[in-house]
This record gives sequence, C-alpha cells and structure tokens, in this order.
Amino acid sequence: MNNFKIFKKLSGIIILLVIVFNFHANAFAQFETAAGSAILMEASTGEILYEKNSDVPLPPASITKVMTLLIAFEAIEQGLVDWNDDVSISEKAWRMEGSKMFLQVGDKVKLGDIITGISVVSANDGCVALAEHLYGSENAFVNVMNQRAKELGMTNSTFKNSSGLPSEGHVMSAKDIAILSRFIIENYPEILELESQREFTYNNIRQFNRNPLLGVFEGADGLKTGWTEEAGYCLVGTAKQDDIRMISVVLNTKSEQERFETSQELLTYGFRNFKKADFVEAGEIIETLNVKNGTKETVSLVANDSISLVIPVSREKDIEIITSFDDETVKAPVKKGEVLGKVEVVLDDKVLASSDLSASEDVSRLGFFKILIRNIINFFKFFSK
Repeated sequence: MNNFKIFKKLSGIIILLVIVFNFHANAFAQFETAAGSAILMEASTGEILYEKNSDVPLPPASITKVMTLLIAFEAIEQGLVDWNDDVSISEKAWRMEGSKMFLQVGDKVKLGDIITGISVVSANDGCVALAEHLYGSENAFVNVMNQRAKELGMTNSTFKNSSGLPSEGHVMSAKDIAILSRFIIENYPEILELESQREFTYNNIRQFNRNPLLGVFEGADGLKTGWTEEAGYCLVGTAKQDDIRMISVVLNTKSEQERFETSQELLTYGFRNFKKADFVEAGEIIETLNVKNGTKETVSLVANDSISLVIPVSREKDIEIITSFDDETVKAPVKKGEVLGKVEVVLDDKVLASSDLSASEDVSRLGFFKILIRNIINFFKFFSK
C-alpha cells in the first residue's frame, strides 16, 4: 500500500471519529434557550433544573401581577376582605392604560370579579382597584409588595406599581419570579383555576387569556404573560404531568412566537429529562446499631427528614444511598430522638441531600450484675461457635 492510500484511509478514519464525537457531543450538549433570561424549576422540591441570567433584575411587565394576586389571596385568608366584597372603582383605576377589564368610575364590583379579571385578562384597572380596596392607595399596596418580596427571599426584585407598567426601577429576576410562583401555587392552588380560564367577560366585553401554553402544551394551567417595549415578551408558565409540576420563566424574548417556543422548550426539556424520585421517608427505619450494656442489644435508626429529589432520568441507576455513623456500637443509655448517624443521597461523589438518623426509642443501661451476666453468656457463646 503506497503512502497516498495510507493517508486516504487514515483520513477516512479521522473523519468518522469526528462525526461520532460530534454526535455524542450534541446528544449531551447543555440545553440552551433564546430567551435573554430564563429558569426552569420543579415545583415540589424547588430544584432548579436550568437557568440563564436568572439573577439579573429585568422589567417583568404583567408578571408583576403574580405578587398582586398573592397579596389578595393572603388578605382573603386573613379575613381582611371577602371574595364577595363590593369594590369601589376610582378615577385612577378607570384611567389605567394597557390591558384592562373596562371598569367604570363609581361602579361597585365584586372583589372576586376583579381578581378573576387580573388573572385571566391581566387587568391593569383591576390591579389599582384591588390595591386601593386593600390598603387605601396603590403606593401603600406597593410597600406591602416589596415587604413580601423580602420575606420570600426575592433579593433581586423591586416593585413600583401593582400592574407592571413601565416605571424606572421596577424589576424582577427570573429566579425571584420562580420563587414567587412556586409559593403561590403551593399555598393558593386555586390561582391555577383562574389562570387556566380561557376567557373572561365583564360588562358584556369578552376577552381571551393570552397565555399561549393553555390548550396547547400538555398539563399547562398557568401562570402569567407580560409585554412592554422595555420588557419584551415574558411568560411564567407552569404545567403538571403525572406527579411532577414544572415552572418555567422566560424574560426579554423578541416576539410572541419566541416567547411561546422558549417556554415550551424549557418545559419539554424538564419533563423529558428529569423525574421525581423518593429516596427516604421521614420516620423510616434506615439502619440498626448495636447497643453496648443496654436493656436492648440493638436500636433502630429512623430518618428525621424525607428526601425527594428531581434527578436526571439517565442517571437514576448511578444514585447511591450512603449511611454513616460515629461508631457501629453506641453505649447505653440511648435517648429517643438522639442523633446517631446520617443518610446521604450521592451522585458522582456529590451529596445531593441528607438527613440525620435518630434513635427510634429509649434504651436504658443495664445494672452492674446484669451486664456481668450478659458478658459471661456472650463469652460462652463465642467459644461454642
């Protein structure tokens, strides 16, 4: 074989290897989104499965209204207001621009209708009417919004109004939006019944929900769209499939189509590549330790906390559950609830979650003569083997 043929054959092999390498590289490449800022969270655990610029404060447009609705639900729960309250409509509320439910000055409108209007058609006039009904003025309401944000750990959010209309310094981060959305879904799941409504009619004016995921993406039932020129097209979406709920946030997309596509891609990525797994249940017996000089020779150890995680589907078999103790034998007396070990869920030598292991019962110490008798018995047992 001459040098040219050898070179030609080697070149073919190299090209084949490059193709194979690129195939695997693409198959396991990190998911990427076109959104300027985005996050994907599993709702029950709060695990973040994907994020891009998620801590950057950006104009959130009408996604702001998730906080407005949270304060309304909390006020109802606290008995400060009632779903059937009559809300007086001010001139300020009537004059609001952008999306509205077309409230009229001087009208008396049921609080439930206003909350529904905010949820389904993103009513800016409804936000002001709600704020004034709850706290007298929108400014006072905004102070409550900012206080709740701090309490929820939303460190990159500042509210200037109740609707999300452009205002200097009015910002939220994608991560903060996900935190807020998870909280309201967990504590006030009825919001999803409102947010998933496809249309809303008030004063004989029929309007439609702008959430592009509803009726299109399997399990989608919320949560809030937003758009202004400075914010771009935004959406916090959520969907539930089987026993898992995903929350996606996309900010600063370029069009309605891109907003829809990036949200759908995020949710699809989550449902296809991750699963929820229960590893440890609180109170479950995990191990048994020997007890030295105790009224019982062993004590069961139970997990203090449950461990449920969202894990990559492809890595489920690689997960390890590891227990550890200061000593394989504990000296009596042992108190119920005494921490004697730890259980860890590990992947690639990284601890994903852990729980302390505690004694399931009291074990008293034997008296001197009983200890002596037990030691004699154990001595003869040893030599009789």
